[in-house]
Amino acid sequence: MTNEITDKNAPFFADIAALLQNARSRAYRAVNTIMVETYWKIGERIVKEEQNGKSRAEYGEKLIENLSRYLTDTFGNGFSEANLKNFRQFYLTFPEFATHCVPNLSWSNIRYIMRIENKEEREYYLRESAEQNWSFRILERNIKSGYYHRLLSTQQKNTTLAENLPAEMKAQDFIKDPYVLEFLNVPENIEGKESLLEKELINHLQKFLLELGKGFSFVARQQRISTEAEHFYADLVFYNYILKCFVVIDLKTDKLTHADIGQMDMYVRMFDELKRGVDDNPTIGIILCTDKSETMVKYSVLKENKQLFASKYKTVLPTEEELADMIFQHNLRLLDKGDNT
Repeated sequence: MTNEITDKNAPFFADIAALLQNARSRAYRAVNTIMVETYWKIGERIVKEEQNGKSRAEYGEKLIENLSRYLTDTFGNGFSEANLKNFRQFYLTFPEFATHCVPNLSWSNIRYIMRIENKEEREYYLRESAEQNWSFRILERNIKSGYYHRLLSTQQKNTTLAENLPAEMKAQDFIKDPYVLEFLNVPENIEGKESLLEKELINHLQKFLLELGKGFSFVARQQRISTEAEHFYADLVFYNYILKCFVVIDLKTDKLTHADIGQMDMYVRMFDELKRGVDDNPTIGIILCTDKSETMVKYSVLKENKQLFASKYKTVLPTEEELADMIFQHNLRLLDKGDNT
């Protein structure tokens, strides 16, 4: 009898459980918002108190030390000198709390983001963390992999990712260079092993989708495109619901060649003619390669065709030196464009 009642009322039990889970989530978000705002207010009070005692250089350090002791005695753990300094830095970094700190952004994410020196980069990670609901682990990975700077590599002169993107987004707003695939179980040198790369990308599809960015959904692997005379196979096919178009990805485990570009150009044209729906935008083609010549990019159809892209990929996280070089190379490109305008 007990089992019969359980089976009969399973939907009812599930509904009650869902209500409780939703309530807990809402309560957590509300508490998180209140605590984050409180940390900011504590930081504000510390800064203003320090400014009143600015005639003594040691005043700020002594103030935080004594405040830490008092709050720890009163409320317990969580108010170390390091934490109080974080609260102070929180206020100094984001003096306008309502503008920068959205409700579903955790303190862990804010604390990590506020260490970024570049203002536009901070703004980007704040917005994306909130909109995409990034966990701390995803945020940490994206910052360490240079996510922001890799997207910037395809942006137009004098634009930043921290600005509000236009209502009609363009393909280059979604393309990175390079892509970082450190989550794959492959060696750094995988020349001639396209099938291994493809297999591992499928095995780690969720992480690959996160690396591709927002709006991507998986469609097919080795999708056949047929004409009257021949069959062709696209390595990976996705659909981006924001851009409203198919995205065809061709995988290469060596340096980009003219043949690779020509093949992708053909795939995109065939997809537009044979697969593209009435309401779809033009297909995007991305060639993922281990290396590419900027001369080849400049003097091929990649230069003029806004739907074709060639991006490098790495199978390990970039070093600090490589991240610094990404920033340097991007600044050089901006200067070069400035000289030609």
